[in-house]
Amino acid sequence: MPSELLIVVPARSRPQNIRRVLAAWDDTAAWDHADLRVEVDADDPTLPDYQAIDLRPGARMTVADVWRPLVPKLERVVAEELDSYWAVGFAGCDHVPETPGWAKTYLDELRDLGSGIVYGDDGYQHENTPTQWAMTADIVRTLGRMVPAQVEHMYCDDAVRDLGRKAGCIRYLPDVMIRHHHPAAGIGGYDEQYRRVNSSDQYRRDRNTYRRWSNNELPRQVAALKKLRAAG
Repeated sequence: MPSELLIVVPARSRPQNIRRVLAAWDDTAAWDHADLRVEVDADDPTLPDYQAIDLRPGARMTVADVWRPLVPKLERVVAEELDSYWAVGFAGCDHVPETPGWAKTYLDELRDLGSGIVYGDDGYQHENTPTQWAMTADIVRTLGRMVPAQVEHMYCDDAVRDLGRKAGCIRYLPDVMIRHHHPAAGIGGYDEQYRRVNSSDQYRRDRNTYRRWSNNELPRQVAALKKLRAAG
């Protein structure tokens, strides 16, 4: 029987990170309230190392046919899972939960919101940007997607923040630490995958897409979420 919450973790070339995530879920009793789906790529040279990982009950790993950018990969997985969960979330393979009971807290806060979005402290961006988040599935069904802007990688968290704030349905949880082990936060170094997804070309493409979305699509999405919440 699935839990009410699914956290999706896209991953590439960092099998050691998934072992760390699994251990963190053990330590924080996350399995009692959430399931985990790790999405890896068939063309990843470290795929055998991923497949050798011992998964816990509640965790599963699926293999995509080819590499895709973060957001298209996330949207495809969420679309497959949406009917099975009350809430869905995103975390990178470099997000490590530290707060015991964080998954239960996410669900409790989402129930209090009714239809909404929650995120914890990542140790770097704090309240400013939800670098990881969970949202009720009805938001995804209403918008037709989890990340409201059709970016590839960058600005996905900014778009979630903007939508949630303007619709009045996002909640920051400062007492929940989901630490972001990212080079920008001074934790770890840049590997090939970080360089690939943080290139100047990627920033430019996603910045332009984010700005177009903000000007043209965001008002309609905000109105749709306000209507959803009023009906609930």
